[in-house]
Amino acid sequence: MTMLRRAMAALWLWLLLAVVASTAASGMKVPAIFVFGDSTADVGNNNYLPGSSARADFPHNGIDLPSGELRGRFSNGLIGVDFLAADMGFSRSPPSYLALIVANSSGSGEAMSNTTKKTMGVTASIRGANFASGGSGVLDSTGATINMTKQIEYFSDLKDQMAARLSAERASALLSKSIFLISTGANDAFDFFSQNTSPDSTALQQFCEAVVSTYDSHVKTLYNIGARKFAVIDVPMIGCCPYWRSRNPTGECLEPLNRLASKLNDGIRDLFGDLGSKMQGMNYSIGSSYELVSSLIEDPQSAGFTEVKSACCGGGRLNAEEGCTPSSSYCSDRSKFLFWDLLHPTQATSRLAGRAFYDGPARFVGPITFRQLAEA
Repeated sequence: MTMLRRAMAALWLWLLLAVVASTAASGMKVPAIFVFGDSTADVGNNNYLPGSSARADFPHNGIDLPSGELRGRFSNGLIGVDFLAADMGFSRSPPSYLALIVANSSGSGEAMSNTTKKTMGVTASIRGANFASGGSGVLDSTGATINMTKQIEYFSDLKDQMAARLSAERASALLSKSIFLISTGANDAFDFFSQNTSPDSTALQQFCEAVVSTYDSHVKTLYNIGARKFAVIDVPMIGCCPYWRSRNPTGECLEPLNRLASKLNDGIRDLFGDLGSKMQGMNYSIGSSYELVSSLIEDPQSAGFTEVKSACCGGGRLNAEEGCTPSSSYCSDRSKFLFWDLLHPTQATSRLAGRAFYDGPARFVGPITFRQLAEA
């Protein structure tokens, strides 16, 4: 076991040097990307949650991917984090954290210690890891999957392993140059609105303050662990998702829900503006999925879309009263649809989002672009 530990330590140090050397050589903008959030960023963590219904590891999800190994995304293909990782020079986006842990545990043999297995997980995730979990929110009371506090705990554990193998100083240096991408908030709004379809101003204000206050706590925890570059994706224009349209007799967007999303986004922008001015070395960029969806609904033809109300995969009114399952009907040309299922965008929409947030105009990203954040 001593020889194995030495071998793993040597491998870890070699990998670190390889990352430092290859980042510049390969055109990578940052050494690693760490992802947190909900189904808009989940690449398969929920596959490993027994009994969870918030999963996408079955047809027709991933229908446009070249390999079934990438299933677990709530999409017909790739999602925004995949395109953003590619823009930053990565050959693929960070793998799901639980996939790394399960893979290293199942194939390592009984003789290998838990510490050694975790070390292998660290080496495998040296270019980053994805902790996002579909169904989660800013508030830990939202959903029944991997809440944000647990996601950050997983990352903290990973950071401790890095520090043990490298030194705290080297681990901190690597993390300070890495991107921390957060995409969350929509499920909090869904849950609140489902229980308060006509909230009074007091209830609305209290809810938004609770979400922003909790967001503040999460960001500060990540900062204290070592995060410095925050790439944030705001709450989408959720009132225009096919599911909520299907519940509106007119088939139009639910504007009260959009106003709730907009109010949350105002709070998130103010929060990061305040934190950015107070926390030494912190940089941030906010990509507006709200504005992106709004622009695509306003002018779908410019993006090549012909359908922005109905879901491609599902069932019932607007194909959005049921989720996308193996027995669902689905559209033949996904590139023409804004939405894949009752809540999530198509690969085509995600590609546009990645482009807009990485190096797009001020309507879609600010105060700097994701590209500028990576290069900061």
